[in-house]
Amino acid sequence: MARRGAKWGLLTASTTAPLLGSAAFDYSQFTSYNDRTRAMLEGNWQSCRESDGKYAERVYDGKLPGLGPFELHMGPYHEFALFRGVQDEHRDHASSDNLLRPYTVEVVGLAAKHKWETSGLRLDVTLAGGSREDCESWWVTLRRADSSSSH
Repeated sequence: MARRGAKWGLLTASTTAPLLGSAAFDYSQFTSYNDRTRAMLEGNWQSCRESDGKYAERVYDGKLPGLGPFELHMGPYHEFALFRGVQDEHRDHASSDNLLRPYTVEVVGLAAKHKWETSGLRLDVTLAGGSREDCESWWVTLRRADSSSSH
């Protein structure tokens, strides 16, 4: 009987801790849902308007054999950027170093979707609405480009 109580206590603690920890995040966050898709990054990115009126941005640093280190910039708002190398200074998404063209995803009505394939990577983004009026939610998937593909 004591063993059953210990299991429930562990389950309760392991469920509650992430919920309490998530309250510390700001409004712009990335929630990973990658489990079996073989994607390097897959999940929900939310770009929200901050107190200064600007939308939030998140930068994901990765490393891929053949490409080396890279940065994926999600946001602000409808912008995405992919740069070779990793650096502390912010990079201009309009820069010629950005491997994604166009870097701003066009929204038509309430829908937006774009797919880039460059430098051995494939990035898919889809506008998924927003949980608040001042936020945009994007479904983002980053994976290796399929070299056997005909496109």
